[in-house]
Amino acid sequence: MEKYYFTSESVTEGHPDKICDKIADKILDSALEVDPNSKMAVEATIKDNLVFIYGECNTLANLNFKEIANEVLKDIGYNEDFEILEKVSKQSNEINKAVTKDKISAGDQGIMFGYATNETKEFMPLPIILANKLAKKLSEVRRSKEIDWLLPDGKTQVTIEYIDNIPKRVDTIIIACQHTSEATDIEKEITEKVIKKVVPVELLKDTKILINTSGSFIIGGPYADSGTTGRKIIVDTYGGMGRIGGGCLSSKDPSKVDRSGAYYARFVAKNIVAHNLCDKCEIQVSYAIGLDKPISIYLDTFNTEKVSKEDIYKFINDNFDFSVDNIIKELNLNRPIYYQIASYGHFGRNDLNLPWERIKEAGD
Repeated sequence: MEKYYFTSESVTEGHPDKICDKIADKILDSALEVDPNSKMAVEATIKDNLVFIYGECNTLANLNFKEIANEVLKDIGYNEDFEILEKVSKQSNEINKAVTKDKISAGDQGIMFGYATNETKEFMPLPIILANKLAKKLSEVRRSKEIDWLLPDGKTQVTIEYIDNIPKRVDTIIIACQHTSEATDIEKEITEKVIKKVVPVELLKDTKILINTSGSFIIGGPYADSGTTGRKIIVDTYGGMGRIGGGCLSSKDPSKVDRSGAYYARFVAKNIVAHNLCDKCEIQVSYAIGLDKPISIYLDTFNTEKVSKEDIYKFINDNFDFSVDNIIKELNLNRPIYYQIASYGHFGRNDLNLPWERIKEAGD
């Protein structure tokens, strides 16, 4: 019997890094809403009441970056006055020519990973699923005023005990939640209205629950820490259990394979596991700028395959096309769907109808 512990963390939408992811993806959605062929790579950085918006874009949309950023900040729950600076230029003609051809080609070189496991109904690792759901629940009880002293910033962390690679129980839950100075019964309120509403009771066996271990957490968000787009890619993906290519997801239009390639790799990995070809699957795909087809595709089943690797590769070749043009068309990525996933994970979101989470019938 092999016992081990694995931990994943998440953050709320009010965390400064997530604020920047949401600003970037709201800008992207605003561009795609007007011009589905927009080429966008506009990011944000925040500290105190200063927001810096910067990057490159090529779009027919007339974007008011300051207005978009303020809309996002207020939507999250920050009502202070923010100073917003911007430095956005047009996308390089060299990159634009490499990408925009008869068929859309990769907007950059790079490697992407997709991962899936059958340990949860979401085909995701249990630690990151619970961490993201706890972070989302913190936001929900704050917005509904069910806990009226909660403020936007927060972090969650979940440690799962595994025995022979099967999750058995939640060993530890850590929650840091920003609050007003009038907050009372913090541990009781968070335990009853957040943790017990999210974590199945059968997993709460001798679970250690640690809430606001630093003591008070009144000053938060950008006033306690700086934030930048793309610094929470482990939170966005598999909580550290699946590998990542290194490129972030938020801010990028689908011609950037850091985003579209990662989504398609998840799509393929999930379908391989959902079709019971293996218990765990990781797909690596690589691209070169200006080329439509991938350079390489690599499969790892962690010795859990139910059929031969050759049969799994055949399943991939018969049912999936990793060309950038096909990915964008098959998953219908040139539309404003990104703001809703800028927090609480891009994968395993059964609360949303995301195309890369669809289980595809063989031969479709």
